[in-house]
Amino acid sequence: MKHLNKLFVAVMMVMGLSSHAQDSNNPWAISFGVNAVDTKTSAGGGNNWLDRHFSQPFAVKDNWNILPSVSYLSVSKYVGDNFSFGLSGSVNKIDKYVKFAPTAVGHDSRGYVVSNPGDLMYYGIDATIKYSLMNVINSKVIDPSLSVGGGYTFFGDSSYGTLNPGAGLTFWFTENVGLELATKYKKSFGDREDAAGVPDAPSHFQHSAGLIFKFGGKDTDGDGIYDKDDACPEVAGLKEFNGCPDTDGDGIQDSADACPEVAGLAALNGCPDTDGDGIADKDDACPEVAGLAALKGCPDADGDGVADKDDKCPSVAGPKENAGCPWPDTDGDGVLDKDDKCPEVKGTVANQGCPEITEEAIKQLNNYGKTILFNSGKSTFKPQTFPVLQSMVSILKEYPYSKFMVEGHTDSDGSNELNQTLSENRAAAVKNYLIENGITTDRLRSTGFGETKPIDSNKTAKGKANNRRVEVSLIKE
Repeated sequence: MKHLNKLFVAVMMVMGLSSHAQDSNNPWAISFGVNAVDTKTSAGGGNNWLDRHFSQPFAVKDNWNILPSVSYLSVSKYVGDNFSFGLSGSVNKIDKYVKFAPTAVGHDSRGYVVSNPGDLMYYGIDATIKYSLMNVINSKVIDPSLSVGGGYTFFGDSSYGTLNPGAGLTFWFTENVGLELATKYKKSFGDREDAAGVPDAPSHFQHSAGLIFKFGGKDTDGDGIYDKDDACPEVAGLKEFNGCPDTDGDGIQDSADACPEVAGLAALNGCPDTDGDGIADKDDACPEVAGLAALKGCPDADGDGVADKDDKCPSVAGPKENAGCPWPDTDGDGVLDKDDKCPEVKGTVANQGCPEITEEAIKQLNNYGKTILFNSGKSTFKPQTFPVLQSMVSILKEYPYSKFMVEGHTDSDGSNELNQTLSENRAAAVKNYLIENGITTDRLRSTGFGETKPIDSNKTAKGKANNRRVEVSLIKE
């Protein structure tokens, strides 16, 4: 008996470490405690069946046989739908055996005699099917139950089978630790005594009181939700999300949260919206300023379709092509600055907003061209010619988008071939000078006509001087 007590204490310590759970999660249970055997029900006598069986149900001191130690052990398994199946073993010592003997010495007022049959040991092995009513009454603490089963009893030197209807009441301190009270009526079908009056196979009540522990559930992530009910069994989570986590605590589980580490709104799949414009910060190009969905969350103060951050004129509406600014025409020539090659100088539409060179300017260029002096038979300039060339540069700069042809002409002295080459070289020399002094290359071309286009007679010195000239003409494209 001493060793049995030690075994029960060890089991209790181990079971005390088990985790909390519901029956369906922790299907196994073990219980142990004290049992009491009452043999009055088989004593006979009484006015009827109820009187015989229940006239003295709580006569603990008079009728109950109790060992002052752990005297029963039960192991059960939850099988579903509030049912569990269990096996139990119990031990007791019968020193109070109740008989109905109204003529015997020492009987009580009802005719019952309680005797000590000697060193009579009691052992019971029972199988039980129990139905819990805890869910029926919707309680998490009080757990009434009904049971039925059968077993085998060793009563002194005899042994016999029994049918065991019963009832119980458990008070759960936690979800898996409780105090269990139970009673069984063990019907032996043929209560009897031997010839000496020693009980042989009596029916009896067996009561028990002890601790019960449920165990056996698996909770891999330790979140209190067992794996079979845990949608995320390897990651600790919350009960309301079937064991899945909500890292940012916004009420949206991580698996459905587009921003699982930052608290957000359900309407935005768990993402925040700092500026409250209905666009999640992760998709908002201006997350701290309320804006428009069409502009990725950025504002458009002037309503021109250009986000303020990209709008060079955020308070004045203007086209996107002009960075949100209204199109100006600074020089008032009818050509918008965006298309105006000369936005600060009044020009013409035909010349992309730049002024077109006048006939007067062309005439002036050609007057200058006639006074250009070259060294005799060469394409190099005489010193007094440079002021004339600078004057030509000034005129050309007034018309920066006009293009010109520089033409070289000679008199008739010398061979045609020589004159042709000389005219080309002199025209090229003028063009190169103009380029070197700020006129872009793409605005100038040069050609030579030799002696083929005289403007005066080559028979006089004056006429020849007039024929040796440089002319400038406008190239129209």
